[in-house]
Amino acid sequence: MLEKGSNSYQGGAYNGGSNGAGRSSIVHHRIVDNPGGDAGTRPALFSGILPGDYTRIAATGRVKEFARGEVLYLEGDSIHQVLLLTAGLVKLNKLGLSGTEVILRLGVPGDVLGALGVFSAGSHCTTAQAFRQCRALVWDVSSFKALVERFPVLHQNMARILGGHLLELEERFREVATERAGPRVARQVLRLMEQVGKSVDGGVEIGLSREELAQMTGTTLFTVSRLLSAWEARGMVRPRREAVAIYDVPSLRAVGRGDESLCVVESAPIRKPSYQKALSAIA
Repeated sequence: MLEKGSNSYQGGAYNGGSNGAGRSSIVHHRIVDNPGGDAGTRPALFSGILPGDYTRIAATGRVKEFARGEVLYLEGDSIHQVLLLTAGLVKLNKLGLSGTEVILRLGVPGDVLGALGVFSAGSHCTTAQAFRQCRALVWDVSSFKALVERFPVLHQNMARILGGHLLELEERFREVATERAGPRVARQVLRLMEQVGKSVDGGVEIGLSREELAQMTGTTLFTVSRLLSAWEARGMVRPRREAVAIYDVPSLRAVGRGDESLCVVESAPIRKPSYQKALSAIA
């Protein structure tokens, strides 16, 4: 059965986004469309599961769609469902005491959402919001626990997935604690390029705003804007309204390694480049 999400997100960059019209023709659900489950195309949660068991496990869940900007669950809420993201992106965030939002990571297809608290606190430790139109396979907590008891490999796979997320968070914490903003913003842009990048105009675009990049890297909107402007002047990136297009990956990697010749002095003023002047000089 296909359900639509019911939580309406109040506020945020994507409030008032898609109304869901025609979503079933846009988003495709691999588990439902291909219940046999090719081992090479299965979500990591189902690694090592026999084809017949894979089909039975998928059949115990239900498909649910979420419009962009919709909340899947809120930090502190009791856990009633476990979700396997099969399409779209989900923003996982926490709020500071002052109300400042920190984006911990972006959930991508194959990620398991809400499972961590099932076997620990019983409540969500983050807020999950649909960053783009999403589809997920959803199990009630009792059904998911029964599946894990019947198929212990699910617990192992889940631990492996969550372990990978923890390693990334540890690396990002190390960067915030020990490095300047330039290298860590560059590395986060490269991570996002690999996770959610799409080809556009000869480059690779990631659909995040400057503010969202700042929230993911422990810095300010002002600093991120200045860094992107400086990299744009070197032809490395091209910032857009709600995205950044990457054109020079090797140079961005050099910045991430701390190459002094490419690193920006973050306290110095940076002018926004003029493409018209650049084109005139070339002509």
